[in-house]
Amino acid sequence: MTQPAGVPTTAVAIEINGERRELDVDNRTSLLDALRERLALTGSKKGCDHGQCGACTVLVDGRRVLACLTLAVQADGAHVTTIEGLADGDRLHPMQTAFLERDAYQCGYCTPGQICSAIGMLDEARRGWPSHATEDVAAGAQPDPDDPESVAVVLDPDEVRERMSGNLCRCGAYANIVPAILDAADAMGAGR
Repeated sequence: MTQPAGVPTTAVAIEINGERRELDVDNRTSLLDALRERLALTGSKKGCDHGQCGACTVLVDGRRVLACLTLAVQADGAHVTTIEGLADGDRLHPMQTAFLERDAYQCGYCTPGQICSAIGMLDEARRGWPSHATEDVAAGAQPDPDDPESVAVVLDPDEVRERMSGNLCRCGAYANIVPAILDAADAMGAGR
């Protein structure tokens, strides 16, 4: 795709799902548009394009971000994981498996963002990042370095709902999304 004359562009190199990709992007291009329109990675969805729904959530250097609010030039040199990069061949990521087993989707539009956000959220909880729902912010602020199974924040349904509040499901599949995340947290040793 060629850019119109006079539009400022920047060359970026981003590792996406384990593969180095080089692009020359209009400086105003969102990471979401680069993924979907330039790289044909359409798993991340454009829901609101205003950072309000979470359908575009991807992982950048392991942290969840809204790809519609992130410029592609900001991801230069970063490691980006989209829903397409979570599975290991035919073996699904534990979060994907949990969503399937719990039937934690209806139309599926928000599901890629929900799954990427849930994976990032589990890492935040493991690191001890409190949320509004965290009972005791000071208790267990750090996991026990001598116990790899320890977690800094105990995840319960209220904690998961609060942490996932930026990811909306218009179908209302929350009754299955929260248990799926808790199942995956148990399977990954990241939760309760």
